[in-house]
Amino acid sequence: MDVWPGRAYPLGATFDGRGVNFALFSEHATSVTLCLIGERGREVRIPMLEVDAHVWHCYIPNCQPGQRYGYRVEGPHDPANGHRFNSNKLLLDPYAKAVSGQIRNHQGLFGYDFGDPTSYNEDDSSGHTMLSVVVNPFFDWGYDRPPRHAYADSVIYEAHVRGLTMNHPEVPPEIRGTYAGVAHPAVVDHLTKLGVTAIELLPVHQFVDDPHLQDKGLSNYWGYNTIGFLAPHNGYSAYGHRGQQVTEFKSMVKTLHEADIEVILDVVYNHTAEGNHMGPTLSFRGIDNASYYRLVDFDKAHYYDTTGTGNSLLMRNPHVLQLIMDSLRYWVTDMHVDGFRFDLAATLARQFHEVDKLSAFFDIVQQDPVISQVKLIAEPWDLGDGGYQVGNFPPLWTEWNGKYRDTVRDFWRGAPSTMAEFGSRLTGSSDLYEHSGRRPIASINFVTAHDGFTLRDLVSYNSKHNEANGEGGRDGESHNRSYNHGTEGPTDDPEINALRLRQQKNFLATLLLSQGVPMIAHGDEMGRTQHGNNNVYCQDNELAWMDWDLVPEQLELLDFTSRVIKLRREHPVFRRRRFFAGDADHGGQSDLGDIVWYNEDGAVMESEDDWDRPDQAFTVFLNGEAIPDRDEMGRILQDDHFLLLFNGHHEPVPFTIPDGIDATSWTAVVDTTGSLAEPGAPWATGSTHEVPGRTVIVLQATPQPGLLQA
Repeated sequence: MDVWPGRAYPLGATFDGRGVNFALFSEHATSVTLCLIGERGREVRIPMLEVDAHVWHCYIPNCQPGQRYGYRVEGPHDPANGHRFNSNKLLLDPYAKAVSGQIRNHQGLFGYDFGDPTSYNEDDSSGHTMLSVVVNPFFDWGYDRPPRHAYADSVIYEAHVRGLTMNHPEVPPEIRGTYAGVAHPAVVDHLTKLGVTAIELLPVHQFVDDPHLQDKGLSNYWGYNTIGFLAPHNGYSAYGHRGQQVTEFKSMVKTLHEADIEVILDVVYNHTAEGNHMGPTLSFRGIDNASYYRLVDFDKAHYYDTTGTGNSLLMRNPHVLQLIMDSLRYWVTDMHVDGFRFDLAATLARQFHEVDKLSAFFDIVQQDPVISQVKLIAEPWDLGDGGYQVGNFPPLWTEWNGKYRDTVRDFWRGAPSTMAEFGSRLTGSSDLYEHSGRRPIASINFVTAHDGFTLRDLVSYNSKHNEANGEGGRDGESHNRSYNHGTEGPTDDPEINALRLRQQKNFLATLLLSQGVPMIAHGDEMGRTQHGNNNVYCQDNELAWMDWDLVPEQLELLDFTSRVIKLRREHPVFRRRRFFAGDADHGGQSDLGDIVWYNEDGAVMESEDDWDRPDQAFTVFLNGEAIPDRDEMGRILQDDHFLLLFNGHHEPVPFTIPDGIDATSWTAVVDTTGSLAEPGAPWATGSTHEVPGRTVIVLQATPQPGLLQA
């Protein structure tokens, strides 16, 4: 076989039409061998003799896409100094763009003998590990263009490739649970009718199915166990593992773009699937452990872990930063994705031990002409000291607003003294973001996500029910801020079921009419349940998948959600790009009159006591003529007026429609009871209406200029 010197850049395996260039970084290796894997697993071993700036490289003429390969890396085996080289382990390329196979629980995957962590294991991992695959980079994108929805106009739909499609009756069985399934017209039609602008996919980077879960008959369903940062997970491919998954993923993105839907990826750059010092040797550990991972300063045989998974990537190493940035750019430029949600993003800001928003990672993202232009969403916490960083990320970033989730849950379950903070969350959380010059769009508002109860379970269970996970109920969050409304789990009581449906509508109406960017967890729009399990990370089955066989109440909820999304889309007063001049922290009324807060009796809220009333009922006026934003043509935005009536009390409360507004008659456009307001029936200024407990009413009126002056 001919072997040419090749080049040190780009890293990974790059097919140019005539052959493949292979390049691998390892600073501490003494030799590197490229292993080409044949159809029956036979290896052709090729020593890589060229090395430039710690990058080992060669070029193989006539090598073709579909070729499987791996690396064997020689170097010191000295765990006390952070080195864990072992050439008996066939290693995955960190830059692999496709991966074949999955690992099997076998002694050969580990660098030590079971029962003796200090030993050196010489078993070969070949046949038990995953293999890298050379891919064909060419794809006909046609006229694909990113939708590029502004943050303020976005409605994000968090979904799982398998969970979204496995039960859909119109998706052919052979493509359920795959990228092709997500691109099926029936799924795309659901998303477009719902009105979402972006789908945020749980991890699709190649991940490992943990052996300890396999042993229990479970699997790593969520996928937060990445091993390949440039490879789409092969388990979600309908058509093969030899690069077909890349083409299938691109086709999915192209189809969603044609439907004007952006694709956002949930990415896990904070750790890898190799775990702690007892984990398997699959890739990074055997290539250059000391360069890729954060090690304990005084004991480099162990890993410094702020993720709860056993390891954390060494974010101050330039080669680690290069890998992450190369990965991000690849997914944007080659795979055409539109943004990223960064799992445990606080870890990415830890150059040393503290979270630093001036860290090198944020600096290189800020200056990057590609990555700085897509949507960047942080999960602004990790498990290390000082890891909770909601409100502290740089201006380029948006954040999962955990305080929004907690406050909105507390308000609707009747927790006392939550009205003032609820008002702040409703208006974009200026207390978290305004101090750093950020706008309401910095807040990704959510009530539920993949991690925790579904929306239906949030109003149906007081406690988690995670027995199916096999951990004795110890896993999952115990403080859920949930309320079962009188019965734990399913019930035949029609009053409880009606109240639970109304509460789901209350949560969705609050979420979709709050300033900021709403995110809906897949299935919440139609009452999906996980039967009280709030941690389905290992449940790749009916418990976690969406059930598309809907009863009338679920269809009603789906229709309600679509209508409220449509209301948000049509009215810029709910999508402001700037904070209100007056919010819950500034009293009842702003100088500009863009927002006014009223007691249920129609009087302006002026004192601290008004914000601390036990009934937790209030009205907020949104002035459609006082939106300090402009459209794409530079025209000042104008809208109708809206009154939002919130009754967080468990009893009915009489609401008086406030005067002092240039409108005499209002029309109900949202009613979470489904029966209180007749369509088109007027609500006159000054009139009083009894609003049932735990209800949202939204009233709309067209401004009448000159009315107040008259």
